[in-house]
Formats: sequence, C-alpha cells, structure tokens
Amino acid sequence: MSVHHIPDREITERPAGYEGPNLSPIGLRLAAHRYDEGVYGLIANLPPKDNNGLIVGRDSAMIVDSGITTEIAVQLQGLAADLTDVPVRYLANTTYHGDHTFGNAAFPDEVTVISSRLNKENMGDLAYEQMTRSRNMYGDEYLLKAMTRWRKPDVVFDSFAEVDLGGRTVQLWQFGPGNGPGDTIVYVPDTKIAWTGNFLCHAGTAPMLLQGGPAPYLESLRRMRETLPDLRTIVPGHGPAGDGIEGIDWLIAYLERLQSDVVRLHEDGHTMEETLERAFSPYTDGLDPRLVRALAEYDIPQHSARENFLKLCRSLHQLNVLVTYRLLQATGRPASR
Repeated sequence: MSVHHIPDREITERPAGYEGPNLSPIGLRLAAHRYDEGVYGLIANLPPKDNNGLIVGRDSAMIVDSGITTEIAVQLQGLAADLTDVPVRYLANTTYHGDHTFGNAAFPDEVTVISSRLNKENMGDLAYEQMTRSRNMYGDEYLLKAMTRWRKPDVVFDSFAEVDLGGRTVQLWQFGPGNGPGDTIVYVPDTKIAWTGNFLCHAGTAPMLLQGGPAPYLESLRRMRETLPDLRTIVPGHGPAGDGIEGIDWLIAYLERLQSDVVRLHEDGHTMEETLERAFSPYTDGLDPRLVRALAEYDIPQHSARENFLKLCRSLHQLNVLVTYRLLQATGRPASR
C-alpha cells in the first residue's frame, strides 16, 4: 500500500458559484427499502440528504450511520423498531462527518458504535465540525448548535472487522482514503450489499474530494474491487442506490480522467481558473441516463430531481478540479507519497 499525506482537515476553499449538497434534516423522511430478509436501505425522500441502513440478525441488529441531529437518530430507531423485534446492539459510522455521526449521542449506551480508527481520530473538534457542516445547512444552521456532545466510536479497527449478529455476519472494511481518510464500508456477505457512505455513489454521481486527491482514492477503489468482486448493490450515504461494481468502475474512470486532465493543464501553465474552465466534465450534456432513471424512483418530480442533481454534480466536479489543482501546486504531483 502506498503511503499518502492526507490533510488533517478538509479543504475549505470552494469554486465560484459552488452549491454544495443540502444536508438539512428539515423535511427528511426515511423510507425502508427491503433488499433481503432483515436487510434494509433507509432511503431519504429528498436526495441528496443522508441515507441509512438496518441489518438484522437472529440476536441483534445494526444501524448504519446515525443522522445529523437527535431527531433523525430517534426517527432511525423508531423505524428499526417498526421493522424488527430484534434489539439494535450496533451502530456503524461510515465516515466521521457530522451528518453521519452527530446522532450517535442519541443512541443508548448499550449500543456499540463501531468505525475505522481514522474516523475516530478525526472526531476531535465538535465546534469545527459543526462549523464545517453548517455550510451545507441552507439556513438551518441553528439545528447543529444544539449538539453538545459528539459521541465517538466505542470500537475501532484499522482495515477489517466482523460483527456477528447471529446467523448473519457484517464485515466492515477500510480500503484507504477516498472522500476522507477513514471511509468505512459496511458489507453483508450473504446478500452482497454494502453501505458505502461518502466513498462510493451510484454510477454517474460526482464524488467529493475533501481530504486528498485522485491518486490515493484510485488505489482504495481498486483495492475494494479486488476484495469484493461479488459486490452487487451499494447504498450510498447520499443519492440513489445502484450496482456496486458499475459504480466502482465509473468512479475509477472519472478519477483517472480528472487526474490526467488537471495534470496536463497544470503542466501547460494554466491558472486554476483556466483549469476550471478547460478540464473535462461528464455533466456537459446532462446527467448519465442511468442516474436519471434511478432518481425517477423518488416521489418527487423527475425534472426537479434531475435538474437539482445535475447542478449539484457540476458543483462537486468543479470542487474536485480545484482540489486536484491545489494539490499539484503544493506538491508538484497528484498526491504526495
């Protein structure tokens, strides 16, 4: 495994006109989508607000991610109680970001929170995290100020862990840096379904580079593809569920093109502003038809979903170009090793 320098905190600079994902929980309702017996995606009614998951075994159940506020955490626990009589004993965090973890504190002490060691190490400054996520609250920042305790994982792992729910094993993987340094994949081997947080989305959805560049992300994705060759379905932290291998392959191709384009433009002496204008974009002619079909499954007007998601993907792509360019400026190469 190559060693990469990953910044301690995510980049704060944004391109002109950037519009990030709306993470406010106002209006958020989670609906259970059954993938298999005891395996549910808890899907947000308004993409790209946060999705979650519920995995049920004979003896215990696991919830995936806890939501951005206490109210969402309570909604999650209520949904779990409606879907199963098996007690929730585990909560997995796919990332350290507050929209996935601020709800941790609303879970009972007997629920074990588990995530990667790197995620826990990045959960040290509640005020800073509140400030960072406030940028995506679109007027509802006050909801985050009510958070006074950021509950950290009780159990951590470095690259792999297993949890036995009774007749069903859940695997937790950390393949390396991606959206952040400690992205955790929650995988159910008997159903070949994974919750991927911010690490991997539906094919055609722009990723969000925040604490690293394309090179380390590419290594992590290739490691995931080699390790989980039978992966069938992914439930991302945001947006529609989709085919796992298709999503990995699309993102690898995207990051390879992003890296090669920005490197070329940087080496040719173009400024960051010129690079933002000239670098390729997969969103010039709209969204990938596969993503349009997936968004149409939401109970909101298809045109609205498509246009809002297209706007978001364009903004995220511009951010990815900026991050890659700044990394080149700082190190002279796509990722410092």
